[in-house]
Amino acid sequence: MVLDARRIAFDLEQPIPEHVPADLVYDYPLTIARKTTENPFDRIIPEVAAGPIAFYARGAVPTGGGGWVFRRAEDLRAIFKDTEHFTARGWTSLSGLIGESWLMTPVEYDPPEHGPFRALLNPLFTPQRIQALDAKVREYVRSYIAKFQDRGQCEFMSEFAFKFPITVFLELMGLPHDDVDQLLVWEHGLLHEPDFDKIVQATRSVHNYLVEKLEERRRNPQDDFLGVVATAEIDGRPLTLDEQIGIAFNLYTGGLDTVSTNIGLHFRHLAENQEHQTYLREHPEQIPLATEEFLRAYAAVSTFRICVKETEVAGARVMPGDRVVMSTTLACRDDQKYDNPNEVRLDRGPQHDAFAFGPHRCIGMHLARRELHCAIEEFLKAIPQFQIEPGATIISTLGPMISPETLPLVWSVD
Repeated sequence: MVLDARRIAFDLEQPIPEHVPADLVYDYPLTIARKTTENPFDRIIPEVAAGPIAFYARGAVPTGGGGWVFRRAEDLRAIFKDTEHFTARGWTSLSGLIGESWLMTPVEYDPPEHGPFRALLNPLFTPQRIQALDAKVREYVRSYIAKFQDRGQCEFMSEFAFKFPITVFLELMGLPHDDVDQLLVWEHGLLHEPDFDKIVQATRSVHNYLVEKLEERRRNPQDDFLGVVATAEIDGRPLTLDEQIGIAFNLYTGGLDTVSTNIGLHFRHLAENQEHQTYLREHPEQIPLATEEFLRAYAAVSTFRICVKETEVAGARVMPGDRVVMSTTLACRDDQKYDNPNEVRLDRGPQHDAFAFGPHRCIGMHLARRELHCAIEEFLKAIPQFQIEPGATIISTLGPMISPETLPLVWSVD
């Protein structure tokens, strides 16, 4: 059952562009204004993934308006690489909401501008550097589990999935851990709120917070991510304030919600598929391989591109100004790429696009994997066989980040 929340005022009132054939206009459920009481990966997503390979949908773009949806992995990969016809520049529209013009950096930059910013950040996210964080990450996992371990129950999203990644983020950025609750409120407003005014309010709040913290780092440099951003140079010059804000904002959104979402979806699977939970308890060495299948099967993120030059994709005529939904969810359920894509096979070992593809492949993917591995490993060590609380209704947001809002888990306590 799909529930329509209060719509962003302008999303369904936008006219269909004249070049879009009426027979290519379809409803698209994975939008910011919709929620569901179903597990969206059971029916809703498989149905979209089995539908037209190209269609146009009203309300497909979070800040309003329609866009093209291409569900095949090969088409999305081609668009990710095609900087002649598509741009990443300005796709989030976040700065414009508060009357500014900075870009989320580097995700809203195209090559060749994109390269120097990516090169600046790459050393912060090397596998070796992330591996060195293992003990600290596990410490945070265990500290949150300890708070509910003996209760026999927890509300997994609010007590673990949201708080654990943001604690790691605060550690890396060098921000006060006391800010956890406030940053979570802003995160929800930015990425899950269908009310346009609340999106604007959250954007402004995060912007002002980051500007203040960047100024503190310029006055008092420290060896943390925010310190690097505040004092870095690129092409022999200091970063502008807009560039610093863009990088910090990108780290904020990427480091919080995507990991929380994946943790929630992966643990929902384990709670609903007891045989898989048992298998990973008995074979913990298989958790990294299983995590890759979870990332594929429950890919949850959509980004966007803007057409800058007329082209054709999957038989659809795409014109300058058209928005395109880059759904990793659909790409990872493509039956032309994966055998029986709606089946979760822990030993599949897939090459997937859950972290996107090409030059904009997620810079934080090694950190995300480390957090996911540690969360599953430590939780299975500390908590006995768990399940979803009988009779619980779980509401999930459907876009642009697919995530359960709550996940009540229960287990026996001796």
